[in-house]
Amino acid sequence: MEQKEKAAILIVRTLQENGFTAYFAGGCVRDSIRGETPIDYDIATSAHPEEVENLFPKTRAVGSHFGVILVFKGEYEFEVATFRNEGTYSDGRRPDSVEFSTAIRDAARRDFTVNGLFKDPLTGEIIDHVEGQADITNGVIRAIGDPHQRFSEDHLRLLRAIRFSARLGYRIEPNTLAALKKGAEGNELEKISAERIRDEFSMMMLDHTRTEAFDLLVETGLMKCIIPEILALKGCEQPPQFHPEGDVFVHTRLMLQEFGKLEHDPEINLLHLVLSILLHDIAKPETFSYDEDAKRIRFNGHDKVGAEMATDILRRLKYPNSVIEAVNAMVENHMAFKDVQHMRVAKLKRFMDRPTYHDEMELHRIDCLCSWGGLDNHEFLIAKQEEFANEPIIPPPLLSGHDLIERGIESGPRIGAILHTLQDLQLEGTVPGRDAALEWLEGHLKALEDD
Repeated sequence: MEQKEKAAILIVRTLQENGFTAYFAGGCVRDSIRGETPIDYDIATSAHPEEVENLFPKTRAVGSHFGVILVFKGEYEFEVATFRNEGTYSDGRRPDSVEFSTAIRDAARRDFTVNGLFKDPLTGEIIDHVEGQADITNGVIRAIGDPHQRFSEDHLRLLRAIRFSARLGYRIEPNTLAALKKGAEGNELEKISAERIRDEFSMMMLDHTRTEAFDLLVETGLMKCIIPEILALKGCEQPPQFHPEGDVFVHTRLMLQEFGKLEHDPEINLLHLVLSILLHDIAKPETFSYDEDAKRIRFNGHDKVGAEMATDILRRLKYPNSVIEAVNAMVENHMAFKDVQHMRVAKLKRFMDRPTYHDEMELHRIDCLCSWGGLDNHEFLIAKQEEFANEPIIPPPLLSGHDLIERGIESGPRIGAILHTLQDLQLEGTVPGRDAALEWLEGHLKALEDD
């Protein structure tokens, strides 16, 4: 038994020894029945918030109105929630009123049967008021009670149903699925914050079942409520010599699948990468054209237009600026990899020194594997990384603006241009040190005077 579970059991024991009912609740019970180690242990109890606070030396009220207290035990923290019954939901997010109640009524207000179970960790007894054990056995996601009501109470449950179905590998029960599709058709997600949608979507895309979640989002109509631009990829044909796999939608989905197969470098930002996979070709429908002379499909500028579209999409979903900027760069530069073997050394080194380059390499590799299959540019860059490994790709500059000003060059754009040219020569190995740089500068200034 892991230390976190032992700490959670101690909290339950303390509550029970003081005359209260206390159980493990929700996802941790589901996961333990499935033979998985829970990530978190939530506790439900008959004790009211002030009674929980009086029993434990270190607590913090995080939702006392809803009966939720954080209890700290050693290095761990646990949500301890009072059994409750909830009133109406006028905003599709949180109940207008809460009353403390019983375990039976608490289970009845939860989202899905597989999440409505309790467990007494002191005896091992499973307390099942919603037939959740049968649905776990049969692999079913079923709303507790009326699915339309469950989804209308909190519209985010539409996405949670998708996430649980994908992650657990469970089918969605027909009545629950019908209510989910109706909620998608009515665009119920627009009634909740973009941040909540973003977080749920990110969890899906970072899980190893991301392709299954992607398919369910598309099939149920929920994708049009999150990133409708993805649906426009369907039927957007591509030149078969470069994309024998099919249209842009098929290509994007294949990349999601391949992303799940590959061993990832721990330095790769998985969120940046998966969002870039989804959005790298997002502008292809908008830039589609057919070149009659060459008899081939073209998507001129889809990388640049796509970077702008990706920025707009991620801003709409309230992703942090750091994520938006990284994905923008990855989408904008994903086509540059086809030219790397023809770049001058200085340009190549600058290309490889960018902060998103490492993630872009993985995007490029997956992109190639899911299209024509050639990895020659990727292999070329791997070889260059090894070649450049013994020294910084971009070493400290040999001269500064101060050096140029001392030689009579006025401050302004001209200084930047000279320093950039000098750095090119340094990166190419033509000007190896400061003395050589000063010598080059003198010759450069003399040539300008002669002109």
